[in-house]
Amino acid sequence: MSSKRDDARLSVNPLCPGCDSPAVSRRDFLRRTNMAFGQLAFAGLASRWAAAESNAVTPQFAPRAKRVIFLFMDGGVSHVDTFDPKPELTKRHGQQAEWVADLKSQAISPSRKWLKHLWEFKQRGESGLWVSDLFPHVAKVADELCVVRSVVGETPLHGAQNLLLHTGRSIGAAPSFGAWISYGLGTENEQLPGYVLLNNDWVPNGGSQNFASSFLPATHQAAMVRAHGDPVDNIKPSDPLDVQRAKLDFLREQDGALAASLGGSDAIESAIRNYETAAHMQSLIPALCDISGESEATRKLYGVDREINYDKFYALQCLRARRMIEAGVRFVEITCPLTHNNNAPWDQHGELKVRHEENARITDQPVAALLTDLKARGLLDDTLVLWAGEMGRTPHSSGEDGRDHHVSGYTIWMAGGGIRGGMTYGETDEMGMSAVVDPVNIHDIHATVLHQLGVNHEKLTYRFGGRDMRLTDVHGDVIRRIIA
Repeated sequence: MSSKRDDARLSVNPLCPGCDSPAVSRRDFLRRTNMAFGQLAFAGLASRWAAAESNAVTPQFAPRAKRVIFLFMDGGVSHVDTFDPKPELTKRHGQQAEWVADLKSQAISPSRKWLKHLWEFKQRGESGLWVSDLFPHVAKVADELCVVRSVVGETPLHGAQNLLLHTGRSIGAAPSFGAWISYGLGTENEQLPGYVLLNNDWVPNGGSQNFASSFLPATHQAAMVRAHGDPVDNIKPSDPLDVQRAKLDFLREQDGALAASLGGSDAIESAIRNYETAAHMQSLIPALCDISGESEATRKLYGVDREINYDKFYALQCLRARRMIEAGVRFVEITCPLTHNNNAPWDQHGELKVRHEENARITDQPVAALLTDLKARGLLDDTLVLWAGEMGRTPHSSGEDGRDHHVSGYTIWMAGGGIRGGMTYGETDEMGMSAVVDPVNIHDIHATVLHQLGVNHEKLTYRFGGRDMRLTDVHGDVIRRIIA
């Protein structure tokens, strides 16, 4: 039989006979400390919020570049006709191309023949960089270029490759490269957008997703500026400044109240910021787009007074790009115009010589002028210029004057922003078919550009769909040998 003392213990702590009751029960402990747990949870969330805020304003380490200009060559420039000479291809010109299964290129059929380069190559500048006669102006600034000859894509489809180049994902529904940089670093001028698209009246395959913010706040999508006409829709205010200010204040008050009633809304907050940015743009964008104050020498350098509209408007956009980055825009992209009935400007399955020469006539002088002008103004050192299409073109052809889609090994180049000039990186095989030395992918290109901007690509993240998303996803390595 139990003693009265044992019975007393059971009554105090019936779940643990023979033990004294603890001074504080677990339930009491949790009840008394629940606010501390809330504070711990808040501290964890606050640290993540703080990290997100710091990403938006501060590089994570010393940057070599402050801004990016992306020259998008939509459609796929032929690498073997521009920056990647292949003597063996010339030797075997007209011979039947051996049938090989290449899933990253349009397959070689028994009827296809090797097609030599259609322009002569020469070594240029002090570096001796190989550049073909297709780009006589860019050839003069060869010592500024880092030519990457070993880029490998995913699939030989324009839309998928455009999205891969712009968003890091070939299926879309992801933020654009420029949107990520705007989100990560913000703009140097709060009165201007962080990402500006200088369009030439052509939306590339893949559509507006190439330039969208997707799940990032809407303020980071591209602000499009047209080549001619009004650069931005409704850029001219229809009301006096005091009336416009009153309207903006009213909109802010109404939208703010709605956002507060919903417990906060990114869409509404972004709309408010977009209204404010648009108001600032009404005065700043027309001034930035107006080049009348540029010297005659500068206008001539870019070729803004050339006779053909395609030529002059592309030159205008290149000059505007310099003005935009001077004013504090973080990321500027320039597209090519589509001059003929085709799938994309540089997509020459036929008429390769005619159309590549036409595209080169439009872009070559302004691109070279942009590099020259940036360097003369001391801007090239901290402005990274990226020249890239979404693919290359096959070294073989079904005819005499055309090449097809090719992503097994193709060429892009970078200049400025701490990138070594006058060099090549990577190699394709003797026929220009596949990257065989130091192959890189789009994620590596993105990682390298972010690195030059002072951003670790693995740390630039945004929480969405239950995971931390990033531009390079789970891929990407910085190409360190091209960094000066």
